[in-house]
Amino acid sequence: QVRLVESGGGLVQAGGSLRLSCAVSGTIFSIHVMGWYRQAPGKQRELVATISTDGNTNYADSVKGRFTISRDNAKNAVYLQMNSLKPEDTAVYYCNRPSTQKWFWGQGTQVTVSS
Repeated sequence: QVRLVESGGGLVQAGGSLRLSCAVSGTIFSIHVMGWYRQAPGKQRELVATISTDGNTNYADSVKGRFTISRDNAKNAVYLQMNSLKPEDTAVYYCNRPSTQKWFWGQGTQVTVSS
């Protein structure tokens, strides 16, 4: 069974930074495209960044230039470096593959940005 464990969230002031981690187990991690999602209260879950098996990245317009997704296949991990955080970035952040065939969602990690 695939397990996704997110960590690294917290409370930060606007303009601050956080680095999120996602540990993946139960699958051959290196063959999968990975993504970071977020869900704010009362909103749909949205895709914010993806990274391919060979390191190509894509970002939602709302985070482009501020967030950086990366992966370490040796550690079965994907990361999201978040800089210049804004209150509208407040959400629960999740990792998963950006496919219709999703794995079971992990518990996510809460990011709260205060103004």
